Amino acid sequence: MSSVLFRNLSLLDPRWDAARGGYEVLIDGDRIREVSDKPIKAANARVVDCGGRTLMPGLIDCHVHVYLVELGMHKLESMPLTLLTAKASVLMKAMIDRGFTTVRDTGGADWGIKEAVETGLLPGPRLFISGRPISVTGGHGDSRRRTFGADPCKCCNALSFVSETADGVDCLRKAVREQMRQGADQIKIFVSGGVASPWDPLDSLQYTMGEITAAVEEAHSFGRYVLAHAYTPEAITRAVTSGVRTIEHGNLIDDKAAKLMAERKALMVANLVAYYAMKERGRALGMSADMLEKNDIVIDGGLKSLEICKRAGVPVAYGSDLLGQLQVDQSREFLFRSEVLSPIEIIRQATLVGADVVRQTGRLGVIEPGAFADLIVVDGDPLKNLGLFQDQGAHLRAIMKGGAFHKNELS
Repeated sequence: MSSVLFRNLSLLDPRWDAARGGYEVLIDGDRIREVSDKPIKAANARVVDCGGRTLMPGLIDCHVHVYLVELGMHKLESMPLTLLTAKASVLMKAMIDRGFTTVRDTGGADWGIKEAVETGLLPGPRLFISGRPISVTGGHGDSRRRTFGADPCKCCNALSFVSETADGVDCLRKAVREQMRQGADQIKIFVSGGVASPWDPLDSLQYTMGEITAAVEEAHSFGRYVLAHAYTPEAITRAVTSGVRTIEHGNLIDDKAAKLMAERKALMVANLVAYYAMKERGRALGMSADMLEKNDIVIDGGLKSLEICKRAGVPVAYGSDLLGQLQVDQSREFLFRSEVLSPIEIIRQATLVGADVVRQTGRLGVIEPGAFADLIVVDGDPLKNLGLFQDQGAHLRAIMKGGAFHKNELS
């Protein structure tokens, strides 16, 4: 990779409160080499004139599912992994087209699809994978029909491939170790019921504190961490007390649970858009009445959870959690959050906090020497118009990941 010099731009580093003009940014290989408010001398660099547009870090979505290619999860039962991978490749390209240069897959994606992206076989964002999320039997991650017996062949049944069940401390330890052997960057467990699962009540408690602690111990021993799907204060408290690092969803959190998260330095990965998208189009795409009823409950708590976490000082990251056909709504999350948060707060959640979640603080989500050259050029100031992140990336003139252009419409 050669050097690239960005000029004539308005620089938006999320650590600032506003974009600043008069800066230039030099890229060398896959890293940012220099950021200056004076002209940079780089005779051999390719010069890119941004035309006064906003240059900012690439976006980070901390809760995606590249392998959950159907909203109706039952459709995965008859889908071979070859077709699953083909569909996932389309979804990943669309993510980076929208400016998401990094995503954390919270269940399903394996080391193979990650390797395909890292080696350039498939276009897509940086992937931080959880492997198969781990559920109790009958829990949120157990989507088997009640007529299912033993697990079917994982090569011919994608639904079986994207999740794992384990009960009891010893079985859970083994399941965690297996996901780390398979290259997981983090471990996901389910500690409460969920919306899109067929059998479990939303407020059910899944995994004991002893089981959760065992998962955390194994992850820490391997240099990894645990994230937990949890909605209710009881489930959040159980998980955080046991050492879970990030809570996914958390729509029904209360002040007491948020205070505990702040004390334990846990992070929240909220996602609102998934519930609105399911309410709008879920029935037509195969969601049952029970699922949609649970969906209405978590919608009511979504915006409140952002306010509760803000009061308590809990860092909140950007997440979308959209399945299958609904993934086109990934960037709408900005608009829902804007009802209670300012544009710069939301952008920080999709950059700075996201980088903290994937443990890439200072390497992603900022524009400074030594950071990865993951950048987007926006057709205007997103602090004044979050709509610039909408329309499937139509307002992004350039997208760079690791010093290489995914898209470049500039001179």
